[in-house]
Amino acid sequence: MERNRCRWADPTSELYTAYHDQEWGRPEHDDCKLFEMLILEGFQAGLSWITILKKREAFRRAFDGFNPAAVAEYGPEKFDALMNDPGIVRNRRKIEASAQNARVFLNIQREFGSFDRYLWGFTNSQVILNTDDQVRASSELSDRVSADLKRRGMKFVGTVIIYSFLQAVGVVNDHETGCWCYPHPNQQP
Repeated sequence: MERNRCRWADPTSELYTAYHDQEWGRPEHDDCKLFEMLILEGFQAGLSWITILKKREAFRRAFDGFNPAAVAEYGPEKFDALMNDPGIVRNRRKIEASAQNARVFLNIQREFGSFDRYLWGFTNSQVILNTDDQVRASSELSDRVSADLKRRGMKFVGTVIIYSFLQAVGVVNDHETGCWCYPHPNQQP
C-alpha cells in the first residue's frame, strides 16, 4: 500500500522519500545532528534540497562528521582543500561561514549547556504543529531565531534558511494534513 506523503517528497526519488519519512519534521535533540542540519541548510541556499541530499555523505566526510569542535578550527588551508572537493558545494563564503558558525555553535553550547536547549527554548520544548497546509517560507519564530543567531555572529542564517532548518529538525511540523507523517489525534504508531 502506497503511503500519502507531502507533495514535495518526490515519490520517484528514494532519497527524498527516505528523508521525508525518516527525518523531516521529526523532533531532533542531538547537538551533532542539529549542527549538521544547520550547516546543510546554509549550503542549500540558492540550490535544491535534492542537490544537498545527494552530496550529504561527501559533506559528512569533508566536514569531519559535522563535529562542531573540528569545524571551528578550520582555517585557510582547510578552506582551500574544501574548495577543491568536487563532492560538496564549493562556495567559499559558505565554507568559511561553516567555521564561523561552528564557533558560535560552541559558544551557545557553553552558554546553554547544549544547542538543543537553546533551540528548543524558543518554543518551550514544544513542537509547532501547522494545521492548515499553507506553504510557508518563514514565520515569526524563524525571524526571532535568525535574528538571535545573526546577533551572535552566525552567517547564512536568514529567516528562510532558519525556517527550513526548523522544519527539518522538527521544531516546526509542516507535514501536510493528508501525509502519513502528520500527527493526527488518536493515531496509532
